[in-house]
Amino acid sequence: MSAGVLTLIFFLSLTVLLFTGLPVAFCLMGVSVAGYMIFVAPTVPSALYSTAFRTLITDVFIAIPLFIFMATILEFSGIVTALFDTMHKWMEGFRGGLAIATILACTIIAAMTGISATATVTMGLIAYPEMRKRGYSKQMAIGAIPFGGALGPLIPPSIYLIVVGGFAGLSIGKLFMGGVIPGMLMSLFACTYVSIACLVKPNWGPALPKEDRATWNEKFLSLKGIILPILLIALVLGGIYGGIFTPTEASAIGAVGALVCSVVYRKLNWKAIKTAAISAMKLDAMVLLLMVGGAMFSSLLSITAVNDFVSQILSGSTLTPVILVSMMMLIVFVMGMFIDQTAIAMITLPIFIPVVYQIGVDPLYFCLLFTVCAMSGFITPPFGITMFYFMGLGHKDVTMNDVYRSIWPYVGVMTIVLILCIVFPQILLWLPNAMIK
Repeated sequence: MSAGVLTLIFFLSLTVLLFTGLPVAFCLMGVSVAGYMIFVAPTVPSALYSTAFRTLITDVFIAIPLFIFMATILEFSGIVTALFDTMHKWMEGFRGGLAIATILACTIIAAMTGISATATVTMGLIAYPEMRKRGYSKQMAIGAIPFGGALGPLIPPSIYLIVVGGFAGLSIGKLFMGGVIPGMLMSLFACTYVSIACLVKPNWGPALPKEDRATWNEKFLSLKGIILPILLIALVLGGIYGGIFTPTEASAIGAVGALVCSVVYRKLNWKAIKTAAISAMKLDAMVLLLMVGGAMFSSLLSITAVNDFVSQILSGSTLTPVILVSMMMLIVFVMGMFIDQTAIAMITLPIFIPVVYQIGVDPLYFCLLFTVCAMSGFITPPFGITMFYFMGLGHKDVTMNDVYRSIWPYVGVMTIVLILCIVFPQILLWLPNAMIK
């Protein structure tokens, strides 16, 4: 059977399974097993099992459970709450200050955890009620939270970048460094949007009355709540940037550092450890199952020559590399509206990466651009994952329509940064290229 027909069969089958609501990992595994049995061998060969096993024991992927454990310890030990309190005290005197404080807190949380759920859930529980109590409009109070949570997959240490780098065969350290500047730009542009919006419409985010603001003494005292987390971020990212340790070693240091921070702040107890460990195991299982499914699907595409077929069509076209890369980004953007971003990486990277090499585009640049684009899917209707995290908190005055209406300005912010990264590649490449080898 021709590779073109197989391509159609595999992707139609995967699409049908995805629309049944079956978990994405099982959809990928199901298509892979059936494809092997029907088109490769009547029994599933040992190659498929070994593919799954090799994926799970890949050195770089050891960092995933350790960074996830670091994130859950920081979440359940109360450090994240102290972080928002500090940002709250310093920004409450400005129009839109609490929304800006939320975005800044989410940015730091992203640099501590690398996953989207932590910031979205924590800020949704703490920041949203506070903003509403202080007279913020529903649109301003909601929008900053799912957006802030979406920064986690881009700002290192990012679980998503580890997955992308592992499947693309790239340096995780360089990918981490490449995510810093676009992540900071998104945070800066979002804060700028909030400031301008609240300047034009003061009732959207009024400044707190002077009598309700923290004193300077209280502001400076609150800084002690973020000193150790900031030092932990500097240790993890600085060690990777300086070539002192690998991302896998950094994940172990980060996990131990999170425990030390919790002990110093007297936030750690057996209940927190138990809750964090259970939460980490659940996230580990979800991510690793997706990776196994993606590895099996990639193996199927490779052995049936579907990868080569699609790559030859794309690389053999008369389109310029810029147009081809833009088309691939558009595919990622549209897919991000409907399925999980990790699943998108599993499905598309085995096809895109060979094309990227053939058309002469820097694969590091492409994978960073891919991640920036995939981030928009975290907040893009109808199925943006951080929006559903926020809705799951059960705020009675919030409808899904409120969330959809609130998030579009932040989609615009992400789109602007994506365009800047396409036009000015050094936004993504300057820091990785400056790393100590």
